[in-house]
Amino acid sequence: MDSILVKGGGALSGQIPIAGAKNACLTLMPATLLSEEPLTLINAPRLSDIRTMTQLLQSLGAEVTSLQGGQVLAMSSHDIHNRMAHYDIVRKMRASILVLGPLLARFGEAVVSLPGGCAIGARPVDLHLKALEAMGATLDLRDGYVHATAKNGLKGGQVAFDFASVGATENALMAATLAKGTTVLKNAAREPEIVDLARCLRAMGARIEGEGTSVMTIEGVDRLGGATHTVVTDRIELGTYMLAPAICGGEVELLGGRIALLEAFCEKLDAAGVSVRETEKGLVVARKNGDIRAVDVTTAPFPGFPTDLQAQMMALLCTAAGTSHLEEKIFENRFMHAPELMRMGANIDVHGGTATVKGVKKLRGAPVMATDLRASVSLILAGLAAEGETRVSRVYHLDRGYEHVVAKLSGVGANIERITEQ
Repeated sequence: MDSILVKGGGALSGQIPIAGAKNACLTLMPATLLSEEPLTLINAPRLSDIRTMTQLLQSLGAEVTSLQGGQVLAMSSHDIHNRMAHYDIVRKMRASILVLGPLLARFGEAVVSLPGGCAIGARPVDLHLKALEAMGATLDLRDGYVHATAKNGLKGGQVAFDFASVGATENALMAATLAKGTTVLKNAAREPEIVDLARCLRAMGARIEGEGTSVMTIEGVDRLGGATHTVVTDRIELGTYMLAPAICGGEVELLGGRIALLEAFCEKLDAAGVSVRETEKGLVVARKNGDIRAVDVTTAPFPGFPTDLQAQMMALLCTAAGTSHLEEKIFENRFMHAPELMRMGANIDVHGGTATVKGVKKLRGAPVMATDLRASVSLILAGLAAEGETRVSRVYHLDRGYEHVVAKLSGVGANIERITEQ
């Protein structure tokens, strides 16, 4: 099993290219199921989750070809011969549930296993199912599978989400594009990945208004065509690498970054003593004069502070001057990285959904274990600033969400390598 070895010390300098968004691409790929015509995605990230979604689509009969080293995905769903997404694939990744809406909308039937994924809370799919029921679907849950039918096709309806679920908004949005009549999504999620999906669907011929707001209106069409679409920049990868020079000093330019993707995050960095400025190529990040200062963080749906950057932000605050409080409002069980950071000398106290972090002068390198995708990279960031050597094990989590992390960090001067253990 592979591990990553990080030796702390030394400022960073240079440029890091930011990949296309994993969470956007995993939503855009199932959109191919809505049309017989080809859908091509440019700027796709090269990640294990993308390979899992490729495998799932191919199991349904879709053609998926990886071009230009994996950065272009050419897809066609003209011959979908299977409408069942099996557990052995779906269990690997929660985004697999996103084939449900497109299959149901185009073919009037789908059988999809309940999904798996990271162990960061229950993350139920009930909002997905309620949205489809509001569009006339008949659903039956048995033996761990969702059996969905809409014999006469989906119909436009009013969908009011209990909370702004990203996945449920995406599933409902895709399904509504082929529903008869008008669908209104209320309390819809507003993330850039949803805006990106709407742009792609509109290029395929969908009629969508209101993306990026809490109310979306979709006028169903009889069929969708093909399109070529460029995947939006990955704001979570962007935020992660913005923290690298903040943690260990230096100045790094993140190519493709924009403040608009992470305004709430950038505001917290500014309060903590980190400078962020926009350039023609991206964002330049460096510490201001002096130490990192403690700040309080509360995760929230977009445009708030992203839950997917909470673990990485905690790594920064471990050595901040003062006491920080991080409140997790999106997922339970999302402080599993805290005990591993404490192995490195961090002073962290977790009570329920709040972590109190008292800054220490220095972290110490230690053997640590990744518990989920974002936790794994938070430990690498902490290792960059720690005295001595940090070995992060179980880094298969990392491969789900970050492409070429060792190459990107070593390219700006980090002392980091991947170790393959026999």
